[in-house]
Amino acid sequence: MTRTPASSFLSSALTVAAAGALVAAMAGCVATAPEPASSSTAQGGIRPLGDGFLGSVTTPTPEATVNPEPGSWAGVVPPAGYRVALITAGADAATTTLATAVTTWAERESVALTVLTASTDDEVEQRIDEAVGMAPDLVVGAGSRIVDVFTLLTGQHLQQQFLIIGAELPEPTGNTTAVVWKGASFRGTGLSTADELDPDAVTPARARDAITAGVASVLHDLTGIVLRLPS
Repeated sequence: MTRTPASSFLSSALTVAAAGALVAAMAGCVATAPEPASSSTAQGGIRPLGDGFLGSVTTPTPEATVNPEPGSWAGVVPPAGYRVALITAGADAATTTLATAVTTWAERESVALTVLTASTDDEVEQRIDEAVGMAPDLVVGAGSRIVDVFTLLTGQHLQQQFLIIGAELPEPTGNTTAVVWKGASFRGTGLSTADELDPDAVTPARARDAITAGVASVLHDLTGIVLRLPS
């Protein structure tokens, strides 16, 4: 059976997603909150998060935005044998900076990293399929150009954990976590404002914090949320 390319239904699917969000809000739907991070929920041997990681939030609800204090994720590193697939789209400066941060982090932490590059939405769709087929511990999407397709497809692979850095999904499912900051919080075509997409905001230091904080959150089972790094 031939699947319709992502580019042919992005616009209509995003419109349906927005309408669904409005209906859910009017109905007063309340989702079940994930468990808070603790030594029992984190993977064995993972260093605890700092007290300021969740900010003022005790137990984040799905899709919640939390504001971790700088350095509250320090020292939280993946276990031996951790595998990551990185998906990028385009060769713009912001995407390149994010990808470099991920590859540098992977080398430093001895993470097995596979890099999958794309140029179009259809290629992003193909790279997601390839990444999920590898069954890595985590699939990382870097930058704004992967957002529209990730919005459509991450919810179809609930067994796979995804992390987006430098952008976010408008309605993430419980398996998709994002790390954003001022100027790097693109939410999708037709949904974002100009101040959410500032290439100059994506610096090497920000990108480094994004991958380390995001992975720390995933390792502690704090997923389906958005981490907003301090300005």
